[in-house]
Amino acid sequence: MKPIPNDEDRLWEQHFFREEPDADFTLEVMRKLDGMSMESAEHGDPFTKKASKSHWMRRTGIAAAAVVILVGGAWFAFDHTAKSTQSTVNAVNNPPLPNIPVPEELKYSYFADDYKRLKPLGLVVNPNINIEDQGYTLKIKDVLVDRSQIVITLKQTTPDGLGLFAISPEAGRIHITDDQGRQVATLARDTRTSGSAAERLVFQLHDDIPDQVIVRGELGHLKVGSYYNFETKSYEDKNAVIDWSFQFNIDMTKAKSLAVEAPMNNTYTTPEGLKLDMTQLVRTPNGTRLDMNISLDDQLRAKVGEDWADDMDLMYHIEIPETNEYRIFNGSRPDARQAKFRFRDLSGLMDGGPLKLSETWDPAFVTVDAKKIRFVLEGYTIPVWGEKSVEVDLEKMRKDAEIYTYVLQFEQYGDEILFSDFNFKPVWESYDKNYSLVLEGRGTFRNAFNGDRWVAVDPEGKEYPVQVIGYPDQPNNDGEYVADNLKLVIRGFYKEDGTKLTLKRTVVNREYRDVNWEVDLPSYTSLPWQK
Repeated sequence: MKPIPNDEDRLWEQHFFREEPDADFTLEVMRKLDGMSMESAEHGDPFTKKASKSHWMRRTGIAAAAVVILVGGAWFAFDHTAKSTQSTVNAVNNPPLPNIPVPEELKYSYFADDYKRLKPLGLVVNPNINIEDQGYTLKIKDVLVDRSQIVITLKQTTPDGLGLFAISPEAGRIHITDDQGRQVATLARDTRTSGSAAERLVFQLHDDIPDQVIVRGELGHLKVGSYYNFETKSYEDKNAVIDWSFQFNIDMTKAKSLAVEAPMNNTYTTPEGLKLDMTQLVRTPNGTRLDMNISLDDQLRAKVGEDWADDMDLMYHIEIPETNEYRIFNGSRPDARQAKFRFRDLSGLMDGGPLKLSETWDPAFVTVDAKKIRFVLEGYTIPVWGEKSVEVDLEKMRKDAEIYTYVLQFEQYGDEILFSDFNFKPVWESYDKNYSLVLEGRGTFRNAFNGDRWVAVDPEGKEYPVQVIGYPDQPNNDGEYVADNLKLVIRGFYKEDGTKLTLKRTVVNREYRDVNWEVDLPSYTSLPWQK
């Protein structure tokens, strides 16, 4: 499954998702196919001699056709003949959403369903903010509110009347406080969307919420794009200084009353020393939120860098026995399902405190009114120190490339990169537009792809930053993530700098699967929004 390119496409995908095989089913299919294999030179000696192009195309076509036939028939066969040790993958059996009009700013986004859930309950607030300064216009209308999150949509327009994603307000200058000015909500991440003309900001509310909150914006510095400066021969930011100050109140009494909060005290420590502590489960009409604290013991802490909490991720699945629902959440893995909203609070790390992590699941994937929800930890990824190097000799690579498909190999912790060629050229996706060295090949990864750190060192000891370009696809039959078009850009290493260097990976975002933890999340007696 390829990444969904925009919100409208993803909205259609959400509706079809409930009737067709989903990512969980696909993974189950792959598990069933585990053990089947097709001969390929790449699974033998990676430095095998090149096959003719026609033979390679014919072999690839046959393999692709075989996979299509197997997977195509699996949807019908497995349900009747296979006995799985896991719950059957069923669609979420939610009642249809109200057929009500959705504002244009939300209509073709993920938030259309959120609006339909919250509007009939009186949980949409219209502050009617409309500010114009020097032709730049800011509008705030439909604010989505529940006990967990506040979602603010800022529609921004340029003097020519166009909405551009390049207008980026200073999100850190929007505050949600009580009447004493104390912060009661912090900016969270919507994992489903990227920037657009209607910028949507998600704030997660803290534990203690007053009946009245104040939303205050002090926006004055806008980044409105970039332009090419012919004198400096570089791209420079184009900025506008305007006054977009605003303030409005939100009554939180109804949102607080239409929620169920359950404190938790479930802890688990992995064999490597990662400690998880579930603290709270919050149910609202718009999603179920699990709060937890994550910390490291001294032994694991010595293996990771200061920024471990930025890239650490959990892999888990959710089971709902009463409806046979089974939903996999694979952290930041390629094309993996993620929680709808994710909140990471790193503020306590400097004082030795835990990472506070919140995961809010979309009702489209995890039924809100399920009485029994089981959380099953499947693993986690965390960046650890682990240096491994390979010697690069460009002259030897060029000669070997005339005979072999792959001319250089890097292996570490189950990850493998096979390099087939190199060039000195600008790379469109790279930060470096000069003619730096680019190593090209394919990678097969068992560990997480993001969070790795690379560096190159020449014979004189000079270090060069390395930028990795490429994106692995969904896992293959062996559970490996494959990036067929991988590039490592050695920034600042030019032709005149020589033909030899050492390539090092110094930090690996390791995947750990040696876990054993299941938690039955708190149930409830009634849901207030269903009364």
